[in-house]
Amino acid sequence: MSEPSVLVRLARPDEYAKAGDLTVETYVGGGFVSPTSTYVPVLRNAADRAVKGELLVAEITGELVGAVAYCVPGSPYAQLAQDPDEAEIRMLAVGERARGKGVGQALVHACLDRARTAGLARVRLASQPGMRAAQRMYERMGFTRTPERDYSPAPGFPLMAYVLPL
Repeated sequence: MSEPSVLVRLARPDEYAKAGDLTVETYVGGGFVSPTSTYVPVLRNAADRAVKGELLVAEITGELVGAVAYCVPGSPYAQLAQDPDEAEIRMLAVGERARGKGVGQALVHACLDRARTAGLARVRLASQPGMRAAQRMYERMGFTRTPERDYSPAPGFPLMAYVLPL
């Protein structure tokens, strides 16, 4: 019996809170962000990401199981993508029960498709050093490290930069 398929689409306003909660659960539950971090409200505010970019969600058999922010050129959420021909992927989150089912890859593919449709040249993203599974997925998808673009948005919070030319 095959796994149910993953459907990726734009989030509806009534799903913003669920997408924000899922993102917090992924980052805090995974040990990537402290529950007391000032970043938690940013992770929870999926509605803001939807307004200032595009908030994509993934569902399996009607259940919301993943979310990602696709940051168009000029979006205030684009930290690495500074050129008008670059998009950025931010805050990729997959619920624990849905991991290993292709949800993260489906969300990234949807972002890449959007960037290609817009005629963009590159997609950038950043990953914390401890996010090994995500990094393996990005590399399998063709992203390469750009260490010269690594940065730290807050003390003790290093981010590793990646790029995929389209």
